[in-house]
Amino acid sequence: MSPEDLDKVGFREKYTGELQALVDEVIELGRLCYERLQGVTGVLSMEDITPARELVLGDKEVNRKEYNINSNAVTLITTQAPVATDTRIIISSIKIAYDLERISDNIGNLGEVRKRVKITNEKLLLRLSTMEQLASLMLKDVLTAYLEQDASLCEEVYERDEDIDSLFVHVTTSDIFEETDLFVTGQSQLCAKYLERIGDHVKNIAEHVYFVLTGDKIEKLD
Repeated sequence: MSPEDLDKVGFREKYTGELQALVDEVIELGRLCYERLQGVTGVLSMEDITPARELVLGDKEVNRKEYNINSNAVTLITTQAPVATDTRIIISSIKIAYDLERISDNIGNLGEVRKRVKITNEKLLLRLSTMEQLASLMLKDVLTAYLEQDASLCEEVYERDEDIDSLFVHVTTSDIFEETDLFVTGQSQLCAKYLERIGDHVKNIAEHVYFVLTGDKIEKLD
């Protein structure tokens, strides 16, 4: 093999490594958001607001990681002239990182609610906890789908967002009215909305991952 050919092989290996590193960064960010989501609704009824403050402060690390992903993605596009398939991975990495950052924002927003008010309605807390668990499992499964290149799992995750939407409607039209304090009612509605948005962003991620794996959009079954 000539020196020129060796250079080409080395260049390709370096590029492949950088592309894989970008994907790994996205997965790492996804895992961080998954960890932040665990038990988030339990914070709403705690006497101690320290965990709520930690939720808010923890968003800074997510923002930093999203920035790094975007910077690395732009560098790959501008310096490596990626082929169509690789471009799909790079652009989707930016989109997935954005949705993960928005998930983290909404987790932080739940912390902000607890800083303002403590929620004690057990039925309401159970509904919110269920929404959290559904979103958490969706996020875990979409990361698994990316790692295992499972397009069918992406479709399943996409459809499961309807369960969170149904709970959101239920919370905001029934349980919420058991509260007599209008301020608590408003903050509770915000909690449900933040969790519903988290589900929406996981649904978006499922679409992005599906596109990476297939080059197509998920066929909506509406």
